[in-house]
Amino acid sequence: MPPIGKSALDVFPLVLGGNVFGWTADEETSYDILDAFVAAGGNAIDLADSYPYWAPGCSGGEAETIVGDWMRARGNRDDIIVCTKVGRWPGNHGLTRGQILGGIDGSLRRLQTDRVDLYYCHADDEGTPLEETLGTLGELIADGRVRTIGASNYTADRLAEALTVSDRLGVERFCAVQPHYSLVERMTYEGPLDELCAAEQLSCLPYWPLAAGFLTGKYIGPADSALARSDTVARFQTPHNESILDAVRGIAARQGAEPATVALAWLLTRPTVVAPIASASRPDQLPALLASVSLELDPEDIALLDELSR
Repeated sequence: MPPIGKSALDVFPLVLGGNVFGWTADEETSYDILDAFVAAGGNAIDLADSYPYWAPGCSGGEAETIVGDWMRARGNRDDIIVCTKVGRWPGNHGLTRGQILGGIDGSLRRLQTDRVDLYYCHADDEGTPLEETLGTLGELIADGRVRTIGASNYTADRLAEALTVSDRLGVERFCAVQPHYSLVERMTYEGPLDELCAAEQLSCLPYWPLAAGFLTGKYIGPADSALARSDTVARFQTPHNESILDAVRGIAARQGAEPATVALAWLLTRPTVVAPIASASRPDQLPALLASVSLELDPEDIALLDELSR
């Protein structure tokens, strides 16, 4: 298993996204998904204190509660890399000292644990000095409530500034980034942010690697409103992206694989990517995701996807 940046965390090359827990996966189904993921060798779960606040009847924190209850029931906390985020609690976005301290206390309570393994800033907070944010995170690492930290949705300039501030304060740096990155969304990460991660030995753990499900090839069109993510998927349904999906389907057919497997395997060919974050609403969706870890794409197929997705 590759390490996450310079941290002591070794991660399976696929992280299970927990944003669906309490939303499209109820508690029983979430347990089944978690059990199957771990049985296949998975060891990291990605959460946020706010997940899934957008779901009917939810206000935030439900996903962490489900995972916390599951870990207690299975007695496997020490085997799991728990990743969660702070900064986007509904109605209280930000990374002040008070928001971070309140955030970690809430997450630890819901997760029923004494530490978070990888704690992300969910989004940059330009209204709060980086010194305040990083200094507070440094305190959490020093007292053991957090093992290491990451940055989600940061620009290259702000990430570089944060690394400089950490060095000046003498506190731990970010070891990982979590950007939106996939075959149909390359501009957000590739370029300055990717180059900075390579230079500073930060790991990329991208979210939406399947473009909210578009790259599974299972969404027929915007009218498919029975699916919970249909509105989000519709934003990716452009002629350019459909041509990429057609190529993914062709490669999948030749490989005897699913389109989702190919799309994730392509990400794993990127030098700074250690583990995409992908979610499943049912256990039977997991095999296609897990197969990406062992699928070797032909150089010609990688070149084709690189060219089409530019």
